[in-house]
Amino acid sequence: MEEKVVGNSSSNTSDGHLRIAMLAYRGKPHVGGQGVYVREMSKALVELGHSVEVFGGPPYPDLDRKVPLHEFPSLEIYNDYFPGRMPGIWEIKDFPDFVELCSYLTGNFSEPLSFSLRAYRALKERKGDFDLVIDNGSLAYGNLLIQRKLKLPVLGVIHHPITVDRQLELDNARTFVERFGKRRWYAFTRMQTRVCKSIRRIVTVSESSREDISKDHKVDIDRIHVVPIGIDTDFFAPQPNIDRIEGRIVSTASADVPLKGQRYLLEALAKVREKYPNVHLELVGKQREGSTTAETLEQLGLSDIVNFNQGISYRELVDLLASASVAVVPSLYEGFSIPAIEALSCGAPLIATTGGALPEVAGPHLETCLAVPPGDSDALAKEIQYAFEHPEICQKVGEAGRQRVIEKWSWRESAITTANHCRELLAAHKPS
Repeated sequence: MEEKVVGNSSSNTSDGHLRIAMLAYRGKPHVGGQGVYVREMSKALVELGHSVEVFGGPPYPDLDRKVPLHEFPSLEIYNDYFPGRMPGIWEIKDFPDFVELCSYLTGNFSEPLSFSLRAYRALKERKGDFDLVIDNGSLAYGNLLIQRKLKLPVLGVIHHPITVDRQLELDNARTFVERFGKRRWYAFTRMQTRVCKSIRRIVTVSESSREDISKDHKVDIDRIHVVPIGIDTDFFAPQPNIDRIEGRIVSTASADVPLKGQRYLLEALAKVREKYPNVHLELVGKQREGSTTAETLEQLGLSDIVNFNQGISYRELVDLLASASVAVVPSLYEGFSIPAIEALSCGAPLIATTGGALPEVAGPHLETCLAVPPGDSDALAKEIQYAFEHPEICQKVGEAGRQRVIEKWSWRESAITTANHCRELLAAHKPS
């Protein structure tokens, strides 16, 4: 299958700067950590003078114009419109397509493996053009081919171990059949563990993720390094011309999975509505028919006060956060949480759970955020009501939250640290 190239190919560098191939098996723009990370990290590395080309699978990342994108079309079995569709035999044009189909037929999530094989093939044709590879989360066998056959060192980027998602999905499975299906779906995590053990250096976004990666993937913790991600605080900023709307809650629905805790937010919303009939929720993301969120909305009778904001721009997201009485991150676990720092940077009063790395990100309760335990809709409802009843306190919390982001996170610093890890990896890499 032919790849589509967007942008101009970068030239060889000989002045100490790096030539990087960045892999992104999924790069959904605007919503979700993977797409944001690929866009902002590649841009920041290029602005430091490095050469970066992104090799991406659908949904493709939305990159800065200075960063070339090589698109790898897939079978798109798990697309947003017909998820789980059965590809026609005429669509199978090469070995990665065959692998993607076979993996799907066994009930496994097939994208990381098939994408990594496409990336290996593309990099084999570009041998000598890159110093190393940064893999954003696929952790698939193709990376080992890149490392062993092409002699290119691979820096693994893991936002959080998918093993956490797997366990939460299993814990929330309602039937034996559903539980069996989840086990098959997440079988690819065994591949990720094997790959993690074979790549020499891993970077992640928080101390919480570092510990979980080491434990779940059985990797020496000394091989895992924390590089916090960043944000453009000039763009994600308070908007003095936009008033906060009374009763408005803003949250992100990037994935309808137990990990994100949307059910607990909706249950809390139903409780808050009893006292505050003007409460309403703006969800950033798409509503999926038949999903857990859709079922919960119907059961609780909340459809009239929940609005989904699909495909909005970053500018629209900033304006939405500026209009929020409170922003909520209800996740049971986060390896970092870009939605949290976006809300903090915009000065929105943030309610965040204490799941995973969120305390590292959001900071202390009643100082830079309002903190609640994960999976507790009663506690979340009480904190939302507290925010509505104490706007002056929440304004100060929002201002302190923005200052926390300004002091702790920038993409430039993240890119500098990542480039240093790339150099250390190259120095230690000895082709066998």
